[in-house]
Amino acid sequence: MIRRSFAAAALLTVLAVATSGCGAVGAKPADLQIYSARHYDLEGAFGQFTKETGITVEFVSGGDAELLERLKAEGDDTPADVFMTVDAGNLWNAARQDELAALDSPVLNEAVPQDLRDPQGRWYGLAMRARTITYNPTKVDPAQFNAAETYAGLADPKWKGKLCMRDATSAYTQSLVASLIDLYGREKALEVVKGWVANDVQIMSNDVLLLDALNVGTCQVGINNHYYLARKLKEKPDFNVRLFWASQDGAGTHVNISGAGIVAGSDNAEDARRLIEWLSTTGQNAFVDGNHELPVNPSVRPEAVIAGFGGFNRMTLNAEAYGDLNGEAVDLLAEAGYK
Repeated sequence: MIRRSFAAAALLTVLAVATSGCGAVGAKPADLQIYSARHYDLEGAFGQFTKETGITVEFVSGGDAELLERLKAEGDDTPADVFMTVDAGNLWNAARQDELAALDSPVLNEAVPQDLRDPQGRWYGLAMRARTITYNPTKVDPAQFNAAETYAGLADPKWKGKLCMRDATSAYTQSLVASLIDLYGREKALEVVKGWVANDVQIMSNDVLLLDALNVGTCQVGINNHYYLARKLKEKPDFNVRLFWASQDGAGTHVNISGAGIVAGSDNAEDARRLIEWLSTTGQNAFVDGNHELPVNPSVRPEAVIAGFGGFNRMTLNAEAYGDLNGEAVDLLAEAGYK
């Protein structure tokens, strides 16, 4: 087997993906090949894994659907060992299509909470993000928020003309709405989204623009992934946006995960298992801290900026709902007139 350094392998993969769709079937220049839809902060954590274990790692990067289709087309001849993606619904869908192998790992079962992993061990959450309320403290008193049903509470007419949210095509929006369908049923979830629309919600194309709008007061309340605010505060501690943990007197704050599973056609499942176990334990901080994500392992402390947000109660994650209800969430957003 040809072995390359982590840095060289990662660089060659990125270049090949950009030019010719790297990884001809059967070609495997590193010990582990990861098909990854996670596009940030990979090199540090995986370089550390290679240094500690001697196991080299290479990436093929792409979109979730693109990489899943590639796995299906390659079948048993795939060079991939690990499939890594950024949404619980995508992990559930890959497992449902039999692209991920079942793994019996006491290490992972102890490190990863039950709702953040597949019951059959086909995938495991490795990093967690919370999608919660952000606001301009000059304009808004957080006592105004409905502490039991904060997302639904933004449909209250008192927020008319004050809201900023992500667009309907965002996976973040779709997963949040899928979770509301799962929580409330379709009729009430539709009522909530129609309420957001009736409040003249301003639609933003990304979370960074949304936070910038809150900072200058263009809007007063938004919904963001927590780590985007952490990045802003790291760069500029006086950034005029604060975080409110949603629905703490109710179902809890909506969360989603980045996670991974062993590809069913992998010819190096043992090293793949070692990698995923390492990422959930010894490598948790290396994997999540650079992007200010939350560790899934409850015994691992979060990095300083997000620790400053304080603890919170999270909504139970239902990966099947996120995946199975995604299409219904898209239809509901369209029906509500949410763009």
